[in-house]
Amino acid sequence: MSEKLTTGNCLKLMLIAGARPNFMKIAPLIRAIDEHNRSRRSTKIKFGLIHTGQHYDSNMSDIFFGELGIPAPDINLGVGSGSQAEQTAKIMLAFEPVCLKLKPDWVVVVGDVNSTLACSLVAAKLGIRVAHVEAGLRSFDWTMPEEINRVVTDRLSDLLFTPSADANLNLRKEGITRNKIKFVGNIMIDALIYQLRNGEKSQLAEHLNLTPRQFAYITLHRPSNVDKPETLKAIMKKLASLSRQITVVFPVHPRTRKNLEEIKFKAEAFKQLKLIEPVGYNDSLWLAKNASLVLTDSGGLQEETTYFKTPCLTLRANTERPITIKLGTNKLTDINNLDNDIKAILEGKTRKGRIPRYWDGQTARRIVRHLVEAGSQVKV
Repeated sequence: MSEKLTTGNCLKLMLIAGARPNFMKIAPLIRAIDEHNRSRRSTKIKFGLIHTGQHYDSNMSDIFFGELGIPAPDINLGVGSGSQAEQTAKIMLAFEPVCLKLKPDWVVVVGDVNSTLACSLVAAKLGIRVAHVEAGLRSFDWTMPEEINRVVTDRLSDLLFTPSADANLNLRKEGITRNKIKFVGNIMIDALIYQLRNGEKSQLAEHLNLTPRQFAYITLHRPSNVDKPETLKAIMKKLASLSRQITVVFPVHPRTRKNLEEIKFKAEAFKQLKLIEPVGYNDSLWLAKNASLVLTDSGGLQEETTYFKTPCLTLRANTERPITIKLGTNKLTDINNLDNDIKAILEGKTRKGRIPRYWDGQTARRIVRHLVEAGSQVKV
């Protein structure tokens, strides 16, 4: 860690990472802070990196820290798994004494996981300003825990860093004042561009004998897709059928693997259906860039495939990233339409798409600039 969070005449930030999608968003921020501190600007930034431990499997977190160049966390709260309420409560109980001890100027949260909500609640109640990276996204589906996390975090935040114009509109409709909303672009694309520029390679292609544009990349982990046995059986039947046409690469989330075991799915019966362990960020980028199609329920992959212009099917009834459908290559699907949607992609019946504004690798720099500008302001 280049700058520890300590007392002193500087802007003090606390960066929160809890689950795997957070890590890609924290890495560009750390690089932008280091770049800012190397400049001759008068305001210096010190930060502390807090890992809540929401993802505790080494395949789900440690590998991402290494690949993205994220330093070891200053503090790991080690909360582990649990129900929505249990996990949120554990994070709050563990995070409060950290805030009381370190007294940051800003708590910077990213995304929409339980860590995002829990740390925002603690900071707001202690009078510490909250900045939310990836604010304003809405699925308008209150059955999704992430939607509740997003809405509540945005309501608590003092600065809301939005990735797209529709996010700005959502916040304005909810009564958020314009001065709190900062349209900065998509920080996930910062991480993506950095990895590509630095020539990060994947060995997965050789290991699995993959040929670009001749395989499908699958990621499924949401309860609506993997927790109901009948739904999961139907999805796996579709994937098994697809594997008769092209290779299907499916890195399996730990909870999904457990559910597959319970329905007694036998992947070995399908030669081209490759159920593998969770992959690191570099491998995931290679898969997203080179796949014939991506089938996912992940928010991040909807964005990455839009940048790569890879055809993407999102197995959900809605998305909090509608810009990936409006401008990108994403399409919502369901189990009844999946066969036809896959067929259309394999037959080349998809549009090229285009990259949204500010998805340019400069988002973290914009965020740091806004935090510095707001640093002397007193929370009211």
